[in-house]
Amino acid sequence: MLTRRNLLKIGGTAAIFAPFAGFTIDSARAETDPLFRFGIVADPQYAPVVPNLKSNRYYANSLWKLSEAIDTLNKHDLQFVATLGDIIDRHWESFSHVLPLYDKLDHPNVLLLGNHDYDVAAEYLDSVQRTTGLDKAYSDFAGGGYRFILLDGNDVSLFAPPKDDPRREVAAKRLDELKAKGAPNAQTWNGSLGDEQFAWLEATIQKAEVAGEKVIVMCHYPVYPANEHNLWDSDRIVDLIAKSKNVVAYFNGHNHAGNYGELSGKHFVNFKGMVDTPDTTAFAVVEVYPDRIEILGHGREENRTLKLATA
Repeated sequence: MLTRRNLLKIGGTAAIFAPFAGFTIDSARAETDPLFRFGIVADPQYAPVVPNLKSNRYYANSLWKLSEAIDTLNKHDLQFVATLGDIIDRHWESFSHVLPLYDKLDHPNVLLLGNHDYDVAAEYLDSVQRTTGLDKAYSDFAGGGYRFILLDGNDVSLFAPPKDDPRREVAAKRLDELKAKGAPNAQTWNGSLGDEQFAWLEATIQKAEVAGEKVIVMCHYPVYPANEHNLWDSDRIVDLIAKSKNVVAYFNGHNHAGNYGELSGKHFVNFKGMVDTPDTTAFAVVEVYPDRIEILGHGREENRTLKLATA
């Protein structure tokens, strides 16, 4: 049987895992029950290296933190569990240590990629998506009256596209323009959406609106409030989300301290990084109700109630 563990051993001869096709919910649920639940993990950022005491990051400890989180999440009735990027911190071999943990997950496994997932030798850049089971780095799926949109914030960046890919030139230009403006997010470790992906995002939101679906957008990188960790093109993404009638929330990681903002009735939630601290975890169970979203935090992650506009 082909597993992620075997996938890492066979190198270039790799198979693509089927993308998550979405879910249906039980219409016979009690009125007091949520419509559905899902799990969130942000920034395990595993690597077999010594801690960075200055940054309070304990990379190797993420193995047991993630393992314990999966054990806890398996006790809940969840439609899926999403990891919001930075599965590893560095080194190609780190994938072979951390990905097998997800084999123990009883729920569908939804992975997004972050900047550290591309901190590997240049010859492996083309294999990151395949190794993490992604046929495409951005996608969407539906369930429970919602459309979930998964963005690839590494699309136009200085680190994810292979050498000589034209997206690197676009990335350098975008970064230079932001630096000229003195923008706080003009950082080499951020990225942005390509124009093709942005057009897809806009079209997918519009299709969801026609279908009567609410939308939750997920990405590794934040876009709001203003922060040094935000996507380079955060302004156009925030503008699109703010004017969209059916987008209710944007979930992300990347800023390990966590963050929250609200704009035009849309909730922007930055989940805390699991890798931080020697012994305290961070992950969440999200419960979706008709009028609100409840975030039930574990460890460092906070509890939040996100009120939804009702017609």
